[in-house]
Amino acid sequence: MADPKGFLNHGREVATSRPVDVRLKDWNEVYVPGSLLPIISKQASRCMDCGIPFCHNGCPLGNLIPEWNDYAYREDWGAASERLHATNNFPEFTGRLCPAPCESACVLGINQPAVTIKNVEVSIIDKAWETGDVAPQIPERLSGKTVAVIGSGPAGLAAAQQLTRAGHTVAVYERADRIGGLLRYGIPEFKMEKRHINRRIEQMRAEGTRFRTGIEIGRDLRATDLRKRYDAVVIAAGATTARDLPVPGRELKGIHQAMEYLPLANKVQEGDYVSPPITAEGKHVVVIGGGDTGADCVGTAHRQGAASVTQLEIMPRPGEERNEVAHPWPTFPMLYKVTSAHEEGGERVYSVSTTHFEGDEDGNVQWLHLSEVEFIEGKLTPKPGSERKIPAQLVTLAMGFTGTDRENGLVEQFALDLDERGNVARDAEYQTNVPGVFVAGDAGRGQSLIVWAIAEGRSAARGVDRFLTGASDLPAPIRPTDRALMV
Repeated sequence: MADPKGFLNHGREVATSRPVDVRLKDWNEVYVPGSLLPIISKQASRCMDCGIPFCHNGCPLGNLIPEWNDYAYREDWGAASERLHATNNFPEFTGRLCPAPCESACVLGINQPAVTIKNVEVSIIDKAWETGDVAPQIPERLSGKTVAVIGSGPAGLAAAQQLTRAGHTVAVYERADRIGGLLRYGIPEFKMEKRHINRRIEQMRAEGTRFRTGIEIGRDLRATDLRKRYDAVVIAAGATTARDLPVPGRELKGIHQAMEYLPLANKVQEGDYVSPPITAEGKHVVVIGGGDTGADCVGTAHRQGAASVTQLEIMPRPGEERNEVAHPWPTFPMLYKVTSAHEEGGERVYSVSTTHFEGDEDGNVQWLHLSEVEFIEGKLTPKPGSERKIPAQLVTLAMGFTGTDRENGLVEQFALDLDERGNVARDAEYQTNVPGVFVAGDAGRGQSLIVWAIAEGRSAARGVDRFLTGASDLPAPIRPTDRALMV
């Protein structure tokens, strides 16, 4: 145990954010570099090393949290890194982007602020990179088997790394011009600088993973031809079909899906553009959708110099405290969340629904008309007389995703079965109805969290390894049938 009295002697402290007026002038991560290291040993000491660590249950990866908390408390960074990597290929991603269901399941959180598990995690991995403890793990021998991975998001990268380390020859196909999937072009730079992806890619290249960018399976290369080239295929293409808003005026210029808007800002940071083709500069911006993607649009609009930013959510505002009836500990609660983007300004409006858009004579959106809604007999119903309009010269739709891409031909060319939600169906080994074709991440699970994507990538890798060799020593954190664990 780290410190038997740590949780009694120390309160919860988190990373220090840079001042809003400073960070809005750049695209760097919002936190003060190095602000965690002086406090992280004390924060790790708050872990109680519970007899039953419910944080394990809260984390789909089964992270060995009490163990690496103890090592962090003792500042044994090498051992902490080893324990961290035992269950997670990319802790620098989850330590920055995951909403930390492990903290919601922390036993200390029953009556005190939970342990800062996420901050400890990111401190360990950042220190590991600094000290050179993260090195390529090159397989001792090759199996002679080949695997294609479709998609280079967290699920695809995790599957590829596990399979490469198992000795298989792995090629990752990515339809974008750079590797990383939504990590690269969906997550803004201020949430995770892309240098973290780049150095992992270099590690994977050194291990033997091959990367093929600018190739969309189904369009540039037929899925059936890919299947003939490789002994197995892992589909980790994500759930990229965005939910639309079919209301009058949707065709007006200036209304875009979030994933049309966000990648362009990232491409500016990559040097592809001087200024983005879609920008919030000087405009009244409305973001429809109250989740993390919506918050990413809010923070991006602030940095582009929006005149105003309003975020709309159809559901009521969540409470600030756990609802013990609806979300008893240790389940993941629905809470009012203030992200770094929300700290930077803008207005958040709950319980409203868009009725239509209004444009100018040139077909540009100018106004968004909305109505307040309330639950009546279990259905969201407009409130009479609550209609109003707000200025909207740029609208981003961040209402989630409805399944994997059905337009590029991948599903049809592989002849894949879909489940009742439109995701690619799979069995307990993550194998689809087509022998040798597996699916991991959002493509099979539906829109979810980064920690689930990595867990599914690791689990699917085990299924592929068993398919190719008849047995596998690769860890499998979860199975598709583990519904009780799913957030």
